[in-house]
Amino acid sequence: MTQPNRIPVLKVAVDSLEDYSNWVLNRIKHEQGTQVTTLNAEMAMLAETNSELRAIINQSDLIIPDGAGIIIYLRLRGYRQARCPGIELAASLLKAWSTIMTTEAIAFYGGEPGIAEDAASMWLQQYPHLKIITNHGYLTHEAANQWQNTLVTQQPKLILVGLGVPRQEFWINQHRHLCPQSIWMGVGGSFDIWAGKKSRAPLWLRENNLEWLYRLYQEPWRWRRMLALPQFLLRALS
Repeated sequence: MTQPNRIPVLKVAVDSLEDYSNWVLNRIKHEQGTQVTTLNAEMAMLAETNSELRAIINQSDLIIPDGAGIIIYLRLRGYRQARCPGIELAASLLKAWSTIMTTEAIAFYGGEPGIAEDAASMWLQQYPHLKIITNHGYLTHEAANQWQNTLVTQQPKLILVGLGVPRQEFWINQHRHLCPQSIWMGVGGSFDIWAGKKSRAPLWLRENNLEWLYRLYQEPWRWRRMLALPQFLLRALS
């Protein structure tokens, strides 16, 4: 199996590969537990001052270039790596799962109550043979313990966590021992999109690395967090 080329990005890194999906599927096939981190400019800047997050990112088995800022950073240094949005990698894994892993469970964890269930329903309409267990991200202490017991019992081989950055990275790092042979991946707001609560940017914005602008249009309260992008680009140019 081709090993990714790890490229430094400020105090963290990103992995360069031609096909991230096949790499992850190969890890599933060989029952190699894997933490996938979706790196964007906001996360890279947060890791500058948060040593715990920085360690989690750098210790991940696969770090994909999720954000436009990361791609710009790489291009400024002569790398021609294509962007790999986390939502697209997760979708490609779910599509493959419908044909190669139909008996193995998948877990959706995160979002507001009902969102993970609606996201699972969308996928089940397309691939009825999938087995998806779900839970929302607002659990009581008792419910959280019950969910952990469910993961131990069910041993889902693909666990998608939509708790937002950096909460999902911390949660995965703390709990991946529950399913040591599984793929654990933070997917941010992907459940909201699959559930139909939000929409992705039009294709032309995505192709021009402007998906962040559409996200800001949908969620103007994010403007403070979006300030990380120009700060990151200034660091990239230095």
